[in-house]
Formats: sequence, structure tokens, C-alpha cells
Amino acid sequence: MRLFAFGYGFTAQALARRLRPQGWEIAAGVRRPEDVERLAAQGVEVVDTADDARLAEVIARSQAVLISAPPGADGCPGLQALAPAMASARAFPDWIGYLSTTGVYGDQRGGWAFETTRLAAQSVEGARRVSAERDWREVGRGMGLTVTAFRLPGIYGPGRSPFDRLRESRARRIAIPGHLFSRIHVDDLAAGLEASIARPRAGAAYNLCDDAPCPNSEVVAYAAGLLGLPVPPEVTLEEARLPPAALRFYAESKRVSNALAKAELGWRPIYPTYREGLCAVLAAERR
Repeated sequence: MRLFAFGYGFTAQALARRLRPQGWEIAAGVRRPEDVERLAAQGVEVVDTADDARLAEVIARSQAVLISAPPGADGCPGLQALAPAMASARAFPDWIGYLSTTGVYGDQRGGWAFETTRLAAQSVEGARRVSAERDWREVGRGMGLTVTAFRLPGIYGPGRSPFDRLRESRARRIAIPGHLFSRIHVDDLAAGLEASIARPRAGAAYNLCDDAPCPNSEVVAYAAGLLGLPVPPEVTLEEARLPPAALRFYAESKRVSNALAKAELGWRPIYPTYREGLCAVLAAERR
């Protein structure tokens, strides 16, 4: 069995860690020459995504394909590279997973977002994900491919958590009454993807997130307590002077439901709240 990852970042690496012990081989597409040696040292089969023939050959031998590279103004780079490769190789992977974002729902004013909720992205990033999801669904239907979209909130884990910002004195606790958002530990995300690989459903979309949407200021305060550091004071959005992308994030508030993934995939987050997740991250960092 082989997983091909278009974009071998935080999530793809976590999924690879779960699949390798089961005998899976891992291949990844790269564009930058400096990534070749690094990934090869990790036992990853490296594929130049500009080499159409090589890409088609590897895709033909892959049972699962994960696309995590973000879309740009011209659409999803994974779709642009992989659809022709699959067509030329007459390849039909058992599972194609596209990593999207809960930003496709836009602002729900603190209300719940389900997979059936109308997509109303308010940010440029969210709108591009809506388009990429649509394009993948259409290509999937047209080519008979089993494509599944995963709508993700903030992803955290060892090396990517509030601890890093606190240690560098960069953590902010921004006070916005009623602002809520969800998150997910990267290991729970990888477990959800693995569960979907075992139960593929064409055209499906799943929210993968924890059970405790809450304000960012609450998470930062808890993380500071675990480190024994002073809790950063709360600041207003105006005082924070955030860059445009962060401002767009704080303009949206929602609770995201993971009920469908639990019901259809039999998935449950090991870290149902940020408390368990942050304790696990700290324990992993101290090992």
C-alpha cells in the first residue's frame, strides 16, 4: 500500500507516522530541490511534480492520495498536477483526501457549523477553499474518483502550539466577546484521515475538530499555566495590531460539529479538548 502526499507538511507527516507501521510506503511530491534530500532521508519516495511521466507512474501505484497544498489565485495546484496524471495513467486511487478549512462556513456568529451548513466564506483563503472543494468534487464525479474533503480548524501539536509563542513572548490573548473557534491535535486529525481511508465515500465532506470550541485567550492562559509562565494580559483587537490574515480570522466566530465524522467513520478525538491536547504536546516535548 502506498500513500502519495501532494504537500508533505505537518499533517501528511502525522498520517505517515500512523500508516508506516501497517506496512504503507510513503511518496511525496516536491517542487523545491532542497526538499529532495530531506525527505529521502526520512524514507519518503520523492517525486518531482513537474515530471509528468514520473508523477503518473507513482500515482498509478498509490492507493491513497492526500492533498494539503493550499490553493492560489489560479486554483488548487494539486488538482492541476494530479488530474492529468491520473487520467494519463488511468489511475483510480481508493481514496483521495483534500484538506480544506472550516473557513468555508464564514461567520456563524457563534453558532454551530455542520457539513450541511451553507458555505459562506468571508475571507480570500476561505473562498479559494470553497472553489477547490467544488473543483475536486466535479473532477471526482467526472473521472469516477473517490474524493473526500476535510474541513479543518486550527491544527496544533509538538512544534506548533501556544507553547512556542509563549516561550518567545509572542503569545497574545485577544479579548473579543463571544468569539469562538475550534482546533484539533494533529494526531487526532491523522486518525480521522486514517479512518476515512478505511471507509472511503465519494463526495463526502467531514469536519475534523475537537469537542470544545472556545476563545483563543482561554487556550493561551491554560498553556501559560502549564509552563509556569505569567498569563499574558488580554488586549483588544485594535491594540493587537494584527496583520490582515489574522484580522480575517478574528472576524469569524463559530462552533464546528464533528458529529458526522464520529457517526460515519467511528472516529473519536483522543484529545477532546485543548487541555488534554496541550498536556500531550508538553509531555512529547519533554521526552
